[in-house]
Amino acid sequence: MVKFAYTVKDVNGRTTNDITEAFDKTALVQDLQKRGYFIVYIRELTASEHIPGQKQTKAKRRFTHKKIKLNDLIVFARQLTTMLESGVTLLRSMDVILSQVESEQFYKVLSKVKADVEQGSSLSSALEKHPKVFNQFWISLVEVGEAAGTMPAILDKLAFYLEQQAQFHSTIISAIIYPVILFCVAMGAIMFFALVVGPKFEAIFKTMNVQLPLITIILLTTFRFIKTKFFIILGTLVALFFIIRRYLKTYAGRLQKERILMGFPKLGEVYKLIILERFSSQMAILIDSGVPILYALDITQRLVNNKTCSLIVSDIKEGVRQGKSLIAPMQKSGFFPPMTIQMIMVGEETGELSKMFKHVSRYYQEAVETFMKRFGTIIEPFMLIFMGTVIGIILIAMFLPMFNIAQLSGARGGG
Repeated sequence: MVKFAYTVKDVNGRTTNDITEAFDKTALVQDLQKRGYFIVYIRELTASEHIPGQKQTKAKRRFTHKKIKLNDLIVFARQLTTMLESGVTLLRSMDVILSQVESEQFYKVLSKVKADVEQGSSLSSALEKHPKVFNQFWISLVEVGEAAGTMPAILDKLAFYLEQQAQFHSTIISAIIYPVILFCVAMGAIMFFALVVGPKFEAIFKTMNVQLPLITIILLTTFRFIKTKFFIILGTLVALFFIIRRYLKTYAGRLQKERILMGFPKLGEVYKLIILERFSSQMAILIDSGVPILYALDITQRLVNNKTCSLIVSDIKEGVRQGKSLIAPMQKSGFFPPMTIQMIMVGEETGELSKMFKHVSRYYQEAVETFMKRFGTIIEPFMLIFMGTVIGIILIAMFLPMFNIAQLSGARGGG
């Protein structure tokens, strides 16, 4: 006899979960059907799994991290794609994925998703209950996959999109992380001199009663102000941080931030390219997956994460709803470069809109990646010069009086 776990529904829609023994799966299916049950799920149990009536010490599940990372979503999409393509049922696939999840929060979310599916919900409906993890982009694609019966293909496209975005973000972060580290080191050096080294030098200079150079006076005065007002300065900075952060969460604040970012000479252009890449890549995968153009624009408007672009997409959506093409509102906005408009125009004319959006997305990805690599190479020497200059000025200001004292001592000794 073989043990099976199963989930069934009766004629009234009530769900029953149980474990039983049978000669094989076919015999169990026939027995349940004779009893008037609708079978939702059947799985053969291994020897190590729970048996009713017996106590079993459940090993505590260990996770490598608590929060949900982008990589957790990529692995989930890839694993589900592979197993569904291999003919594994959705519930069995969820069991396997749950046994390998590394995020504690994601494990809890997927456990709830699996329970909802066992109760008869569709995967898209189960995912929709967790909007902080699975946004409308996920839900829409999964809905299309369920309706068309192409779930593995849709999930494969979704996984590929997430992998591209992860690589894209990694390139940007890699380019800026070293300059940020150098800047933090420079600020740390300033604080160390201000709070520790500066006061000691000041005490030495006072005991020697020596005339200090202007640069030393300015620096010591600055260090004294930082040390005496340290907590006031820190509190002010923290308060400003939270005030600005709260303002940037408002609609007006986000628009103001975007205008400032786009106003920078070169970095503003790159920021705009990142927004265009996000818009193009999302539209490409949505249209390619069979999502209607209006619905795709609606999803992109909500997920593009830029209020300026979101307003433009809203105008494009209204134009399409009235039977117009994408091009007119895009040209009117002045946000989209001529190359993008021309490629999308060709895509509309040839019926290859998703293909053209892919080309546009890839072009912007390569443009941003190229700039960020150059940016990292160019900014490094500037940051080193900045750090060297700051520390050099501090050292000169601190040791210049020492040299003056040594010279005066030498002159007196010679006299």
